[in-house]
Amino acid sequence: MKRSYDVVIAGGGIMGSSLAFWLSRGGGPSLNILVVEPDPSYATSSTALSVASIRQQFTNEINIKISRFGVEFIKNIEEFLGGEGGLSDLGFQEQGYLFLAGSQAHASTMRDAAALQRREGADTQLLNRDALSARFPWLSTDGITLGSFGPRDEGWFDNMGFLGAFRRAARARGVDYVADRVAGLVRQGERITAVEMASGRQISCGAAVNACGTQAADLMRTFSEGLPVEPRKRTVFLLDAPHANAPGAPLLVDHTGFYLRPEGRHWLAAIIPKTDAAVAYDDFEPDWSSFEDELWPKLFARIPSFDAVKIIRAWAGHYAFNTLDQNAILGRWPGLENLYVMNGFSGHGLQQAPAVGRGIAELILTGRYQTLDLTPLGPERIFQNKPFLEHAIV
Repeated sequence: MKRSYDVVIAGGGIMGSSLAFWLSRGGGPSLNILVVEPDPSYATSSTALSVASIRQQFTNEINIKISRFGVEFIKNIEEFLGGEGGLSDLGFQEQGYLFLAGSQAHASTMRDAAALQRREGADTQLLNRDALSARFPWLSTDGITLGSFGPRDEGWFDNMGFLGAFRRAARARGVDYVADRVAGLVRQGERITAVEMASGRQISCGAAVNACGTQAADLMRTFSEGLPVEPRKRTVFLLDAPHANAPGAPLLVDHTGFYLRPEGRHWLAAIIPKTDAAVAYDDFEPDWSSFEDELWPKLFARIPSFDAVKIIRAWAGHYAFNTLDQNAILGRWPGLENLYVMNGFSGHGLQQAPAVGRGIAELILTGRYQTLDLTPLGPERIFQNKPFLEHAIV
């Protein structure tokens, strides 16, 4: 590890590693890049603990565009990363997403979103109750006003294979990774001149990037800046439902607040907690009681064949939750020439990593976005207190 780098990235998860790859590709071998990751095992990272899915069904244009590129990348990962990624296939299960609306107001929002998604190239289909019953006969349509189904370019994939491929490709291009934590940033005027490591080392930098996930706000507080990002816990249950007969089931997002998808011959399910508040960074204890109290009654009401269900295991992961508007915070930090942020993805960061990494790399290398304008997701809206809302948060 050198004493000085052109770019130092705090956080080596999917965002930091995607950025490192795109920087190494765009900047060439002369660009010195360091990725600082406190836990190279990624055991408690949002990447590792996610349900690893991608969709086009968002409610604003930029998120749809980001995921359109994301699915292209996932389907053609070898083409983008070459042999350096060491992976030719992410096992993409293209079984779609199915969103269910429970009110006329929700259905109206769903119709508007579907029209926008189709304009951007998605194959979103709107299904009334009869059409839902015909296509998904295992589904109860009680209380449903409309369904929105994406049969193409939506599904789930190998999350850790994804991260590993980005890391291998970045390292093959000369990016340095170090097991440490960026504990602070050294500011002089309008520039970050160095990063301070938890180990005590100080590394000079030409540019610094905050890709710290749930701990992004802590890093900003080291020089008195605020970032509305906090860890929110989600418990995921792996279930055996022996009576369920739903071949080719999509990822189901129910308006009552739960989601469900197949995982081999089993199922993954989670629910938004009744009390959805910030948690400690090291709180990864599953909320076991939420299954009996909240999740299973909703599952059984929507899919009657879930009458006999056994929990195989459960785990808890964290969302890097943006409390302002549940959308990514991307770009150059106002008032600083060389600090960049890529934070606050609120549960959809994995699928957004290819486009976001590419975009921030363009911004660092050229001073502007080249392929996809991510300006609507810029941090300026935090200072202006102007939310840029995404309504389809899972």
